[in-house]
Formats: sequence, structure tokens, C-alpha cells
Amino acid sequence: QVLLVESGGGLVQAGGSLRISCAASGRIFSINGMYWYRQAPGKQREWVATITTRGTTSYADSVKDRFTISRDDAKNTVYLQMNSLKPEDTAVYYCRLTQASGDYWGRGTQVTVSS
Repeated sequence: QVLLVESGGGLVQAGGSLRISCAASGRIFSINGMYWYRQAPGKQREWVATITTRGTTSYADSVKDRFTISRDDAKNTVYLQMNSLKPEDTAVYYCRLTQASGDYWGRGTQVTVSS
């Protein structure tokens, strides 16, 4: 089993920055990728960013050039640095990990951007 715990969410003013983290623990091996998703009130969950085991990153168009995904393999932690935040970035942010044994999700961390 794999446990993912997100942290670092909070309230920030538009134009500000925030870094959220996702710590993975448990039976972790042969990770395929780690991902961030978000879900705003009344909307479907949407993909935000991916980082593969090789370090290749990709981003949704809505966050490209503002958000940066990174990871610390020694800590089994993935980060999302969010800059130039906008009110439309307000959502619950979820971490996801895929590996040979399955597909795992965290419970999310709330990010609220005030205008």
C-alpha cells in the first residue's frame, strides 16, 4: 500500500506564490510518474502537471510558465511551486502516484487565491 499526504495549501493573494508538497510512504517501487491534479468547486478534477522518473515534466496550458513540478527522490516527495497565482487557481490540489502495483491518490490540500 502507498500513502500520499499533501501539505502546504492555504490562502494567498492574487499574484502571490505558494509551494505545496506531497510525501509518499509505504511500498514504493518502480514509480512511473507523479502528478498534480486540482478540483475547483462545481468542476471536474483536472490534470495540472506531471513529472516522470526520468525527470521529464509537463503542464496544463493554464499553468504553464507559472507552476513548476519537482521531486526529491531521497524524501519520496513531489512539490508544486505555484507563482503568479490567480483566483481561478483556487481548488483542492491532489497528488497522484502510479507504479506497477497501482494508482494512488492523496486526500488533497486546499489552495485559495483571493482577488
